[in-house]
Amino acid sequence: MKKTVNKTQLSKLLKNKVVLITGGAGSLGSAIAKELLNYPVKSIRVFDNNEHALFKLKRSLTDPRVRFLLGTILDKDRIELAGFGVDVVIHTAALKNIEITEYNPIDTIDVNVNGTINMIKSVIKNKPKIFINISTDKVAESSTLYGNTKQLGERLTNWAGPHILTTKFATVRLGNIIETRGNVFEVWKEQVENNQSLTITDPKMNRYFFHMEEAVEFIFKCITKVNRGEIFVPKMNLFNIKDLALKISKNYKVIGLRQGEKLQEILITDDEKKISQEKDDMWIIQNYH
Repeated sequence: MKKTVNKTQLSKLLKNKVVLITGGAGSLGSAIAKELLNYPVKSIRVFDNNEHALFKLKRSLTDPRVRFLLGTILDKDRIELAGFGVDVVIHTAALKNIEITEYNPIDTIDVNVNGTINMIKSVIKNKPKIFINISTDKVAESSTLYGNTKQLGERLTNWAGPHILTTKFATVRLGNIIETRGNVFEVWKEQVENNQSLTITDPKMNRYFFHMEEAVEFIFKCITKVNRGEIFVPKMNLFNIKDLALKISKNYKVIGLRQGEKLQEILITDDEKKISQEKDDMWIIQNYH
């Protein structure tokens, strides 16, 4: 990440604004909430279906500007109420674990696709100024159910941009974030603590990673650039999974690829690059509608 957020510009944009974060008690959502407190926002609505996660976050965020809302994006009335009077929506709520989503396709489609449809419908009624959809590099040449559902989320946001003129829409497509819960680093940490071999799927596997702080900074940078449904893709560093494991322990074992998993993820397809504006630190995939 080469360029930092223009904090003056973002402070002006966020001054006295109400921000809603879906999936707000998750790893990324809570990091976004914490960073938002450094800006002159009026209030932050952390919306999540995990009561315990909300409880834990409430203990760490004592700022009176934060509101903790329990609910699901599958409940249309609840999200419409949560979004009433909101200026900025950051939509991070999703089912994302590759194995769990493959085994629970109906729930995955419901949350990741129908939930996003519900969010867009609530936007039509509540008319926030900005809607940011958080997506994943798994959508590029997708081979998993998770990737396919998130691709539909991108398409929905892409469609909404030029058709719902009361709100500016965009998607931020991220690679892997090192500090998120449920990722390979959490698994490896538990394995080290239990004196077990680190499990890797394939020595040749490569993945894009960056830190939570970089992910949040990139999202904040994109908030100032949102327009009509474009997709912002950060330029990230590619890492070999075996090399990462060896930095933690020399003791590892290969367990094989999971269903639909690829050796090499990509951030953006060749066709998408053809309709993209390339910057030093990102690609901006233009809306083709």
